[in-house]
Amino acid sequence: MSPAAIVVMGVSGAGKSTIGALLAERLGWPFEDGDAFHPPRNVEKMRGGTPLTDEDRWPWLAAIAARIARARAEGAGVVIACSALRRAYRDMLREGGGDLRFLHLTGDPALIMARQAARTGHYMPASLVASQFATLEPPQTEADVIDLAVEAEPPAIVERAIAALRRRGDIA
Repeated sequence: MSPAAIVVMGVSGAGKSTIGALLAERLGWPFEDGDAFHPPRNVEKMRGGTPLTDEDRWPWLAAIAARIARARAEGAGVVIACSALRRAYRDMLREGGGDLRFLHLTGDPALIMARQAARTGHYMPASLVASQFATLEPPQTEADVIDLAVEAEPPAIVERAIAALRRRGDIA
């Protein structure tokens, strides 16, 4: 059975939106960027260089969980880019069914910080990447998570993701 959603997770700058959009295109599923679910207050806070707190993140995660629930109800998969840094955040997204898969984009912090610093037109300053690494609870013991290193080019990462999802029987 295909998952209701594939959540592409990791710190800012890891490539969640790029990988998520490419994966969604390959699967023929819609893509949703988790950034679009943030309330304006969160965006302004991050733009100002202030890390989000759990209290800031709960409404954002609830909106993403609602999108996953909609995909589940429609019987149509969705790929969502969402940092999902802590286990509690991932557990909130898991509520409603065991039909989620997480692709955890991992990499050297220096590489990811350099990528974030090179981004243009994004509200998240590179200075907040360190706080995201500090918040990250690696999902090493979570059975529905696939780790993917980000050193390769995006198409190669997507190929590895598809191969891993196929090996697990998540996609045909």
